Amino acid sequence: MATPPQVLAIDLGTSGMKAALVAADGTVTGWAQRPVPLRVLPGGGAEQDPVAWWDALAEVVGDLGRDVPEHLRAVTTICSSTQGEGTIAVDAAGEPLTPCISWLDMRGAAHLRRQFGGFPSYAGLSLFRIVRWLRLTGGMPSPTGKDPAAHMLLVRDEMPAVYARTKTFLNVLDWINLKLTGRTVATVDSILTSWVTDNRRATDIRYAPSLLAASGIDPDKFPPIVRCTEVIGTLAADAAAHLGLPTSVRVVAGAIDNTAAAIGAGTVRDHEPHLYLGTSSWIAAHVPAKKTDVTSGIASIPCALPDRYLMTALQATAGANLTWLRDKIVEYDDPLLSAGHISRDEGTIFDAFDRIIPTVPAGADGVLYTPWLYGERAPVDDPHLRAGFLNISLETTRSDLLRAVFEGVALNTRWMTRAVDRFLGAPVRSLVITGGAARSRSWCQIFADVLGIEIRRDADPVAVNARGAGWIGAVGAGMIDFPDIPGLARNDQVFQPGPDRAAYDEIYQIYTSLHRQLAPVYRRLHRTAR
Repeated sequence: MATPPQVLAIDLGTSGMKAALVAADGTVTGWAQRPVPLRVLPGGGAEQDPVAWWDALAEVVGDLGRDVPEHLRAVTTICSSTQGEGTIAVDAAGEPLTPCISWLDMRGAAHLRRQFGGFPSYAGLSLFRIVRWLRLTGGMPSPTGKDPAAHMLLVRDEMPAVYARTKTFLNVLDWINLKLTGRTVATVDSILTSWVTDNRRATDIRYAPSLLAASGIDPDKFPPIVRCTEVIGTLAADAAAHLGLPTSVRVVAGAIDNTAAAIGAGTVRDHEPHLYLGTSSWIAAHVPAKKTDVTSGIASIPCALPDRYLMTALQATAGANLTWLRDKIVEYDDPLLSAGHISRDEGTIFDAFDRIIPTVPAGADGVLYTPWLYGERAPVDDPHLRAGFLNISLETTRSDLLRAVFEGVALNTRWMTRAVDRFLGAPVRSLVITGGAARSRSWCQIFADVLGIEIRRDADPVAVNARGAGWIGAVGAGMIDFPDIPGLARNDQVFQPGPDRAAYDEIYQIYTSLHRQLAPVYRRLHRTAR
């Protein structure tokens, strides 16, 4: 039988470059990946090298060509899903003038306050400006500096020579699309956290002249805006040679990761949520109207569906807590490390964790963990919060600490779901769990117990962003329509709350009290550290 048309789905996350070959029905027929390092810098900096992404993309496409050559030859379309809220200054030739300033980077916070301060203020930002942002965009720049609005000001104020040479500021997705096609565009979701768009009509996302004028950035340094499903061109000759693909391959604009995951999880119907577990985590659901909950930092934002918004509640670090545990706590010769790093295959470190977690009772023998390794975004936006173990004793084992980390992320998610329930107008009773960390059956069960709801696991959770990019590409190329997707999505296991649910209710009450008690301590420690 002839190989059906394939979408080359690019999935560029913080941990590295992944690529999949995805058929229109969502079948992943090929997969390859390469790590790309993240540089964490003094003073809250975090960067990645865009050229390393581009080189890694050629490597993973080469792997696909060796592993499944007939499927790679069937590629008709390319579509990308990338990490969001990164910023790259590019010159007139499209070459990067800076590393990518990552979504974790907080160095622009002071510049943001100087640009947008005023009296009265909230978190250093003028309340009058905040009201205008909320009315037009549905959100506002993070006072932590972790989005392009602050990143661009960082370049303007601390790298004036670079700013003068900058033709355009691009998000991660936009830079990949520029390399693929030679065309400079932003998507309706990638441009969001520049906080310069009028998002009041989902079908007509456009720049707001008043926000552009107030941004502190030259308006001509922002790219044109397109829909996620728009075919933005075909492969440029240089890109085709780099990837070993024909110039006839179409490129669909694609989406940032949370937008793509909502499609890849199959949750395209209104108010149908998914929980993504990756380096960070989020709960998201498509909704019919623009809305913002200012108290919890949750908003509905432009997305891949042409007439809908995506409610997104972001938790800053989730799987990153396990990565930290693996890389900083587990010894180099520990048997856990021999289980391997993250991949789509069996035999990962999650299998090793799943052998340990059930040996420890719910509550981790009294140990409690707060998963705030790099601050928090929702339901509180606080860059000073940090992770910590509480109630360690002489009897505490490493297994207790491991379970406490799993439980701490789930408890933090339960804290966030209170705001999600209010936003959606009804309690969440069931959700799809997806993302690389969802491979842990133990963690899925802990989420069911802590949240007290049904958890439906994506049958291929590592591929959710790639599958979402594949489906967005397939819609853009006319292969399928968005309403077809729920019938194509697959779950492989359902986790119901078990007898541990009651124990977690009490632990949760203790957990939520910790933020009130510890937040002032972390602020004082932050001042001391400076």
